[in-house]
Amino acid sequence: LANRERAKHDRLLRRARSPVVKGLDGYDFTNVRLPDGYMLDELLGLGFIPRAQDLVFYGKTGRGKTHLAIGLGMKAIDMGLGVRFHQTAELVLQLGKAKRDGTLETMLRDIGRADLIILDEFGYVPFDIDGARLLYQIIAGSYERRSIIFTTNIEFSKWGTVFADDKLAAAIIDRIVHHGRLLEFTGQSRRVSEALMFGRNTSAQPEK
Repeated sequence: LANRERAKHDRLLRRARSPVVKGLDGYDFTNVRLPDGYMLDELLGLGFIPRAQDLVFYGKTGRGKTHLAIGLGMKAIDMGLGVRFHQTAELVLQLGKAKRDGTLETMLRDIGRADLIILDEFGYVPFDIDGARLLYQIIAGSYERRSIIFTTNIEFSKWGTVFADDKLAAAIIDRIVHHGRLLEFTGQSRRVSEALMFGRNTSAQPEK
């Protein structure tokens, strides 16, 4: 039984395709602003997943959005849940290639098996209208079926520019607002803070 559980965990971890494995031990929530009435224990307990609730992690680059998203994904895997991690721009390229190759339905079925989808760096690179429509299929198809975590530095009012279609963006925002929560990440960039902590000179290079 223990071997089967380990094999299942390893299989879920491979399918998640997370770029790194990060837990939440020692994660600093000081500058994570939760919605009114939403408690940290509820977030860490992954209560949003069985409710198929979406989360939007909004804040400037380097505030720990991706780390928290990966950490929650790891907790979900530990609980035996299916997770898919995607950098959003890369996912759009993969969807376009799958459509051209005739494998789009297979790819969508694989994503649809997940309990949690993480769309990292959402909006960092604008999509063309075809890419936006393909991504919309995933978001719309997940509505009230599975959770999506978006990490983004783009406010809702500018999502129309990202999608090259205001109506498409409005439809996505409507689903998120109706059945999701916004977490704001404030404070100083953690990358800059870590550099200062270890005595590195951060003035020579701009933050990425």
